[in-house]
Amino acid sequence: MPTAAVFYLLLLLSVTAAGTTTVLSDIAALKALKSSINPTSIPSYTCLYSWDFTSDPCSPPHVTHFLCGLSCSGNRVTQLTLDPAGYSGTLSPLVSQLTQLITLDLSDNKFSGQIPGSIFTLPNLQTLILGSNSFSGVIPATISNLKKLQTLDISHNFLSGSLPDSLASLTELTRLDSSFNKLTGPIPKLPKNIIELALKGNSLSGYLQKESFTGLTQLEVVELSENSLAGTIPGWFFLMPSLQQVNLANNNFTGVEVFKPINSNLIAVDLGFNEIAGYPPANFSAYPLLASLTLSYNNLRGRIPGEYSKLNRLFLDGNFLIGLPSEFFSGEKTISGSLGDNCLKSCPASSELCFKKQKPWSVCKQAYHGKLELS
Repeated sequence: MPTAAVFYLLLLLSVTAAGTTTVLSDIAALKALKSSINPTSIPSYTCLYSWDFTSDPCSPPHVTHFLCGLSCSGNRVTQLTLDPAGYSGTLSPLVSQLTQLITLDLSDNKFSGQIPGSIFTLPNLQTLILGSNSFSGVIPATISNLKKLQTLDISHNFLSGSLPDSLASLTELTRLDSSFNKLTGPIPKLPKNIIELALKGNSLSGYLQKESFTGLTQLEVVELSENSLAGTIPGWFFLMPSLQQVNLANNNFTGVEVFKPINSNLIAVDLGFNEIAGYPPANFSAYPLLASLTLSYNNLRGRIPGEYSKLNRLFLDGNFLIGLPSEFFSGEKTISGSLGDNCLKSCPASSELCFKKQKPWSVCKQAYHGKLELS
Protein backbone atom coordinates (compact mmCIF):
# COMPACT_ATOMS: atom_id res chain seq x y z
CA MET A 1 0.00 0.00 0.00
CA PRO A 2 1.45 3.43 -0.90
CA THR A 3 2.72 5.54 1.97
CA ALA A 4 0.14 8.27 1.27
CA ALA A 5 -2.70 5.75 1.43
CA VAL A 6 -1.45 4.34 4.74
CA PHE A 7 -1.24 7.85 6.17
CA TYR A 8 -4.79 8.63 5.02
CA LEU A 9 -6.14 5.40 6.55
CA LEU A 10 -4.46 6.11 9.88
CA LEU A 11 -5.77 9.66 9.82
CA LEU A 12 -9.30 8.39 9.11
CA LEU A 13 -9.12 5.91 11.97
CA SER A 14 -7.86 8.56 14.39
CA VAL A 15 -10.63 10.96 13.39
CA THR A 16 -13.23 8.20 13.80
CA ALA A 17 -11.88 7.32 17.23
CA ALA A 18 -11.84 10.93 18.28
CA GLY A 19 -15.40 11.31 17.05
CA THR A 20 -16.63 8.50 19.28
CA THR A 21 -14.80 9.50 22.45
CA THR A 22 -17.43 9.56 25.18
CA VAL A 23 -18.13 13.02 26.56
CA LEU A 24 -16.55 13.59 29.97
CA SER A 25 -19.83 14.15 31.80
CA ASP A 26 -21.07 10.72 30.69
CA ILE A 27 -17.85 9.07 31.84
CA ALA A 28 -18.13 10.82 35.20
CA ALA A 29 -21.71 9.55 35.55
CA LEU A 30 -20.67 5.97 34.77
CA LYS A 31 -17.83 6.15 37.28
CA ALA A 32 -20.19 7.48 39.93
CA LEU A 33 -22.70 4.71 39.20
CA LYS A 34 -20.09 2.00 39.65
CA SER A 35 -18.50 3.58 42.73
CA SER A 36 -21.88 3.78 44.51
CA ILE A 37 -22.23 0.00 44.30
CA ASN A 38 -20.74 -2.30 46.89
CA PRO A 39 -17.65 -3.80 45.20
CA THR A 40 -18.21 -7.14 46.92
CA SER A 41 -21.50 -7.43 44.99
CA ILE A 42 -19.74 -7.16 41.61
CA PRO A 43 -18.67 -10.71 40.60
CA SER A 44 -16.02 -11.16 37.92
CA TYR A 45 -18.51 -12.43 35.34
CA THR A 46 -20.75 -9.35 35.44
CA CYS A 47 -21.16 -6.28 33.26
CA LEU A 48 -19.98 -3.84 35.90
CA TYR A 49 -16.81 -5.81 36.51
CA SER A 50 -15.83 -5.21 32.88
CA TRP A 51 -16.20 -1.45 33.23
CA ASP A 52 -12.51 -0.51 33.18
CA PHE A 53 -12.12 3.21 32.61
CA THR A 54 -8.66 2.81 31.07
CA SER A 55 -10.58 2.56 27.79
CA ASP A 56 -13.37 4.70 26.39
CA PRO A 57 -16.94 3.45 27.09
CA CYS A 58 -18.41 4.34 23.68
CA SER A 59 -15.42 3.54 21.45
CA PRO A 60 -15.43 0.04 19.94
CA PRO A 61 -14.25 -2.64 19.90
CA HIS A 62 -15.30 -3.76 23.39
CA VAL A 63 -13.01 -6.76 23.68
CA THR A 64 -12.13 -6.63 27.36
CA HIS A 65 -13.71 -3.45 28.71
CA PHE A 66 -17.36 -2.32 28.82
CA LEU A 67 -18.48 -5.69 27.52
CA CYS A 68 -22.12 -5.07 28.38
CA GLY A 69 -24.46 -2.91 30.43
CA LEU A 70 -24.48 0.17 28.23
CA SER A 71 -25.08 1.27 24.66
CA CYS A 72 -24.06 4.46 22.90
CA SER A 73 -25.05 6.57 19.98
CA GLY A 74 -21.97 8.38 18.78
CA ASN A 75 -20.18 9.73 21.85
CA ARG A 76 -23.21 9.69 24.19
CA VAL A 77 -24.56 6.90 26.39
CA THR A 78 -28.16 6.15 25.43
CA GLN A 79 -28.92 2.94 27.33
CA LEU A 80 -28.01 1.58 30.75
CA THR A 81 -29.25 -1.98 31.13
CA LEU A 82 -27.48 -3.77 33.94
CA ASP A 83 -27.51 -7.54 34.25
CA PRO A 84 -29.48 -9.05 37.18
CA ALA A 85 -26.36 -9.91 39.16
CA GLY A 86 -27.47 -8.87 42.63
CA TYR A 87 -25.64 -5.54 42.65
CA SER A 88 -26.17 -3.77 45.99
CA GLY A 89 -25.75 -0.13 46.87
CA THR A 90 -27.45 3.13 45.99
CA LEU A 91 -28.16 4.79 42.67
CA SER A 92 -25.88 7.77 42.14
CA PRO A 93 -27.71 11.04 41.40
CA LEU A 94 -24.99 11.78 38.83
CA VAL A 95 -26.76 9.39 36.46
CA SER A 96 -28.75 12.49 35.54
CA GLN A 97 -25.68 13.71 33.63
CA LEU A 98 -26.49 11.09 30.98
CA THR A 99 -28.78 13.56 29.27
CA GLN A 100 -29.14 11.44 26.11
CA LEU A 101 -30.27 8.39 28.09
CA ILE A 102 -33.30 6.67 26.54
CA THR A 103 -33.39 3.49 28.64
CA LEU A 104 -32.46 2.93 32.28
CA ASP A 105 -32.98 -0.65 33.45
CA LEU A 106 -31.57 -1.74 36.82
CA SER A 107 -34.16 -4.45 37.52
CA ASP A 108 -33.61 -7.63 39.55
CA ASN A 109 -30.78 -6.33 41.71
CA LYS A 110 -30.46 -5.04 45.29
CA PHE A 111 -30.35 -1.26 44.91
CA SER A 112 -31.62 0.50 48.03
CA GLY A 113 -32.30 3.97 49.33
CA GLN A 114 -34.39 6.60 47.60
CA ILE A 115 -34.64 6.98 43.85
CA PRO A 116 -32.59 10.14 43.23
CA GLY A 117 -34.78 13.08 42.30
CA SER A 118 -32.28 14.04 39.61
CA ILE A 119 -33.37 10.97 37.62
CA PHE A 120 -36.62 12.78 36.88
CA THR A 121 -34.78 15.50 34.98
CA LEU A 122 -33.58 13.22 32.17
CA PRO A 123 -35.11 14.87 29.10
CA ASN A 124 -35.00 11.92 26.69
CA LEU A 125 -35.84 9.00 28.98
CA GLN A 126 -38.44 6.66 27.47
CA THR A 127 -38.00 3.50 29.56
CA LEU A 128 -37.40 3.47 33.32
CA ILE A 129 -37.26 0.00 34.88
CA LEU A 130 -36.23 -0.20 38.52
CA GLY A 131 -38.33 -3.23 39.47
CA SER A 132 -37.29 -5.94 41.92
CA ASN A 133 -34.89 -3.91 44.01
CA SER A 134 -35.12 -2.39 47.49
CA PHE A 135 -35.79 1.25 46.70
CA SER A 136 -37.73 3.16 49.37
CA GLY A 137 -39.22 6.62 49.79
CA VAL A 138 -42.02 8.25 47.82
CA ILE A 139 -42.70 8.79 44.13
CA PRO A 140 -42.16 12.54 43.71
CA ALA A 141 -44.47 14.83 41.78
CA THR A 142 -41.46 15.76 39.62
CA ILE A 143 -41.86 12.46 37.81
CA SER A 144 -44.06 14.53 35.49
CA ASN A 145 -40.86 16.04 34.05
CA LEU A 146 -40.21 12.81 32.14
CA LYS A 147 -42.29 13.98 29.19
CA LYS A 148 -41.09 11.22 26.84
CA LEU A 149 -41.53 8.33 29.28
CA GLN A 150 -43.35 5.34 27.77
CA THR A 151 -42.63 2.53 30.25
CA LEU A 152 -42.38 2.89 34.03
CA ASP A 153 -41.73 -0.22 36.11
CA ILE A 154 -40.98 0.37 39.79
CA SER A 155 -42.62 -2.82 41.04
CA HIS A 156 -41.34 -5.05 43.87
CA ASN A 157 -39.70 -2.33 45.94
CA PHE A 158 -40.53 -0.60 49.25
CA LEU A 159 -41.96 2.65 47.90
CA SER A 160 -44.53 4.37 50.11
CA GLY A 161 -46.91 7.30 50.02
CA SER A 162 -49.51 7.92 47.35
CA LEU A 163 -49.33 7.89 43.59
CA PRO A 164 -48.78 11.52 42.56
CA ASP A 165 -51.52 13.40 40.72
CA SER A 166 -48.86 14.55 38.27
CA LEU A 167 -48.84 11.08 36.67
CA ALA A 168 -51.64 12.29 34.40
CA SER A 169 -49.24 14.63 32.61
CA LEU A 170 -47.14 11.70 31.34
CA THR A 171 -49.01 11.66 28.06
CA GLU A 172 -46.59 9.24 26.35
CA LEU A 173 -46.80 6.62 29.11
CA THR A 174 -48.33 3.33 27.94
CA ARG A 175 -47.18 0.89 30.64
CA LEU A 176 -47.19 1.54 34.39
CA ASP A 177 -46.27 -1.11 36.94
CA SER A 178 -45.86 -0.15 40.59
CA SER A 179 -47.09 -3.46 42.00
CA PHE A 180 -45.87 -4.87 45.30
CA ASN A 181 -44.85 -1.72 47.09
CA LYS A 182 -46.35 0.05 50.11
CA LEU A 183 -48.40 2.63 48.25
CA THR A 184 -51.49 4.09 49.90
CA GLY A 185 -54.34 6.43 49.07
CA PRO A 186 -56.66 6.54 46.05
CA ILE A 187 -55.95 5.94 42.39
CA PRO A 188 -55.21 9.34 40.81
CA LYS A 189 -56.13 10.47 37.32
CA LEU A 190 -54.22 8.23 34.95
CA PRO A 191 -52.26 9.09 31.79
CA LYS A 192 -54.56 9.19 28.77
CA ASN A 193 -52.54 6.77 26.60
CA ILE A 194 -52.02 4.07 29.22
CA ILE A 195 -52.42 0.53 27.86
CA GLU A 196 -51.27 -1.64 30.78
CA LEU A 197 -51.89 -0.65 34.42
CA ALA A 198 -50.54 -2.79 37.25
CA LEU A 199 -50.87 -1.61 40.86
CA LYS A 200 -51.22 -5.01 42.51
CA GLY A 201 -50.12 -5.74 46.07
CA ASN A 202 -50.22 -2.30 47.67
CA SER A 203 -52.56 -0.66 50.19
CA LEU A 204 -54.50 1.53 47.79
CA SER A 205 -57.90 2.56 49.14
CA GLY A 206 -61.04 4.42 48.18
CA TYR A 207 -63.50 3.85 45.35
CA LEU A 208 -63.03 3.43 41.62
CA GLN A 209 -63.62 7.02 40.55
CA LYS A 210 -64.62 7.79 36.98
CA GLU A 211 -62.32 10.83 37.00
CA SER A 212 -59.32 8.51 37.36
CA PHE A 213 -60.16 6.58 34.20
CA THR A 214 -61.76 9.27 32.01
CA GLY A 215 -60.51 9.29 28.44
CA LEU A 216 -58.56 6.02 28.67
CA THR A 217 -59.52 4.75 25.23
CA GLN A 218 -56.48 2.45 24.91
CA LEU A 219 -56.49 0.76 28.32
CA GLU A 220 -56.35 -3.03 27.83
CA VAL A 221 -55.07 -4.55 31.09
CA VAL A 222 -56.00 -3.51 34.65
CA GLU A 223 -54.34 -5.29 37.58
CA LEU A 224 -55.52 -3.84 40.91
CA SER A 225 -55.73 -6.98 43.03
CA GLU A 226 -54.49 -7.23 46.63
CA ASN A 227 -55.32 -3.71 47.72
CA SER A 228 -57.97 -2.15 49.97
CA LEU A 229 -60.29 -0.70 47.33
CA ALA A 230 -63.92 -0.56 48.41
CA GLY A 231 -67.48 0.27 47.42
CA THR A 232 -69.34 -0.85 44.33
CA ILE A 233 -67.48 -1.60 41.13
CA PRO A 234 -69.26 0.80 38.76
CA GLY A 235 -70.81 -0.31 35.48
CA TRP A 236 -68.87 2.19 33.36
CA PHE A 237 -65.64 0.48 34.37
CA PHE A 238 -66.26 -2.60 32.21
CA LEU A 239 -67.36 -0.44 29.27
CA MET A 240 -63.94 1.11 28.62
CA PRO A 241 -63.57 0.52 24.88
CA SER A 242 -60.24 -1.38 24.73
CA LEU A 243 -60.47 -3.24 28.02
CA GLN A 244 -59.50 -6.92 27.77
CA GLN A 245 -58.33 -8.16 31.18
CA VAL A 246 -59.45 -7.03 34.64
CA ASN A 247 -58.21 -8.29 37.99
CA LEU A 248 -59.79 -6.68 41.07
CA ALA A 249 -59.47 -9.71 43.34
CA ASN A 250 -58.59 -9.49 47.03
CA ASN A 251 -60.02 -6.07 47.77
CA ASN A 252 -62.98 -4.86 49.85
CA PHE A 253 -65.58 -4.36 47.12
CA THR A 254 -69.14 -4.91 48.31
CA GLY A 255 -71.06 -4.72 45.04
CA VAL A 256 -70.71 -4.75 41.26
CA GLU A 257 -72.70 -3.08 38.47
CA VAL A 258 -72.59 -4.65 35.04
CA PHE A 259 -74.15 -2.80 32.12
CA LYS A 260 -74.78 -4.46 28.77
CA PRO A 261 -72.10 -3.40 26.29
CA ILE A 262 -72.60 -2.05 22.79
CA ASN A 263 -69.26 -3.49 21.81
CA SER A 264 -66.55 -4.95 24.02
CA ASN A 265 -63.12 -6.62 23.90
CA LEU A 266 -63.37 -7.92 27.47
CA ILE A 267 -61.89 -11.43 27.75
CA ALA A 268 -61.21 -12.14 31.43
CA VAL A 269 -62.56 -10.74 34.72
CA ASP A 270 -61.42 -11.71 38.23
CA LEU A 271 -63.44 -10.28 41.15
CA GLY A 272 -62.68 -13.08 43.59
CA PHE A 273 -62.08 -12.69 47.33
CA ASN A 274 -64.09 -9.54 47.88
CA GLU A 275 -67.32 -8.92 49.81
CA ILE A 276 -69.65 -8.63 46.83
CA ALA A 277 -73.22 -9.37 47.86
CA GLY A 278 -76.42 -9.99 45.91
CA TYR A 279 -77.10 -12.10 42.85
CA PRO A 280 -74.48 -13.06 40.27
CA PRO A 281 -74.64 -10.34 37.57
CA ALA A 282 -76.20 -11.95 34.50
CA ASN A 283 -75.10 -9.13 32.20
CA PHE A 284 -71.55 -10.48 32.09
CA SER A 285 -72.88 -12.97 29.55
CA ALA A 286 -73.61 -10.07 27.18
CA TYR A 287 -69.89 -9.42 26.71
CA PRO A 288 -69.29 -11.28 23.44
CA LEU A 289 -65.62 -12.21 23.96
CA LEU A 290 -65.72 -12.91 27.69
CA ALA A 291 -64.21 -16.35 28.25
CA SER A 292 -63.16 -16.34 31.91
CA LEU A 293 -65.10 -15.09 34.95
CA THR A 294 -64.07 -15.41 38.59
CA LEU A 295 -66.38 -14.43 41.45
CA SER A 296 -64.99 -16.83 44.03
CA TYR A 297 -65.36 -16.21 47.78
CA ASN A 298 -67.80 -13.36 47.87
CA ASN A 299 -71.29 -13.20 49.40
CA LEU A 300 -73.32 -14.09 46.32
CA ARG A 301 -76.73 -15.73 46.72
CA GLY A 302 -79.50 -17.04 44.52
CA ARG A 303 -79.32 -18.89 41.23
CA ILE A 304 -76.39 -19.10 38.84
CA PRO A 305 -77.42 -17.46 35.55
CA GLY A 306 -77.85 -20.02 32.79
CA GLU A 307 -76.09 -17.62 30.43
CA TYR A 308 -72.82 -18.34 32.25
CA SER A 309 -72.74 -21.66 30.37
CA LYS A 310 -71.29 -19.72 27.41
CA LEU A 311 -68.03 -19.19 29.29
CA ASN A 312 -64.92 -21.36 29.04
CA ARG A 313 -63.76 -20.81 32.62
CA LEU A 314 -66.02 -20.08 35.57
CA PHE A 315 -65.09 -19.84 39.25
CA LEU A 316 -68.01 -19.26 41.62
CA ASP A 317 -66.77 -21.33 44.56
CA GLY A 318 -67.02 -20.01 48.10
CA ASN A 319 -70.41 -18.25 47.85
CA PHE A 320 -73.96 -19.18 48.92
CA LEU A 321 -75.45 -20.04 45.53
CA ILE A 322 -78.42 -22.40 45.42
CA GLY A 323 -79.57 -22.68 41.81
CA LEU A 324 -77.68 -24.74 39.22
CA PRO A 325 -78.63 -24.42 35.52
CA SER A 326 -78.97 -27.66 33.56
CA GLU A 327 -77.04 -26.08 30.65
CA PHE A 328 -73.78 -26.56 32.55
CA PHE A 329 -73.95 -30.32 32.16
CA SER A 330 -75.71 -30.75 28.82
CA GLY A 331 -72.62 -32.23 27.22
CA GLU A 332 -72.52 -29.64 24.44
CA LYS A 333 -69.63 -27.74 26.03
CA THR A 334 -67.16 -28.40 28.82
CA ILE A 335 -66.63 -25.56 31.29
CA SER A 336 -63.56 -25.58 33.54
CA GLY A 337 -63.49 -23.97 36.97
CA SER A 338 -65.27 -24.56 40.26
CA LEU A 339 -68.75 -24.30 41.76
CA GLY A 340 -67.77 -25.90 45.07
CA ASP A 341 -68.25 -24.55 48.59
CA ASN A 342 -71.73 -23.24 47.76
CA CYS A 343 -75.21 -24.50 48.61
CA LEU A 344 -75.83 -26.54 45.45
CA LYS A 345 -77.67 -29.77 46.09
CA SER A 346 -77.41 -31.31 42.64
CA CYS A 347 -73.84 -30.50 41.61
CA PRO A 348 -72.65 -33.82 40.12
CA ALA A 349 -69.44 -35.10 41.65
CA SER A 350 -68.35 -36.41 38.25
CA SER A 351 -67.94 -32.85 36.95
CA GLU A 352 -64.74 -30.88 37.44
CA LEU A 353 -66.93 -27.95 38.50
CA CYS A 354 -68.14 -29.94 41.49
CA PHE A 355 -64.94 -31.56 42.75
CA LYS A 356 -64.91 -29.25 45.77
CA LYS A 357 -67.58 -30.14 48.36
CA GLN A 358 -70.59 -27.95 49.08
CA LYS A 359 -71.24 -26.12 52.35
CA PRO A 360 -72.98 -27.94 55.20
CA TRP A 361 -76.76 -27.61 55.24
CA SER A 362 -76.65 -25.78 58.57
CA VAL A 363 -74.41 -23.03 57.14
CA CYS A 364 -76.61 -22.58 54.08
CA LYS A 365 -79.80 -22.50 56.15
CA GLN A 366 -78.35 -19.82 58.40
CA ALA A 367 -77.27 -17.73 55.39
CA TYR A 368 -80.85 -17.75 54.08
CA HIS A 369 -82.38 -17.25 57.54
CA GLY A 370 -83.87 -20.73 57.43
CA LYS A 371 -85.84 -20.09 54.22
CA LEU A 372 -84.01 -22.31 51.81
CA GLU A 373 -84.93 -24.95 49.25
CA LEU A 374 -81.79 -26.48 47.86
CA SER A 375 -81.72 -27.19 44.13
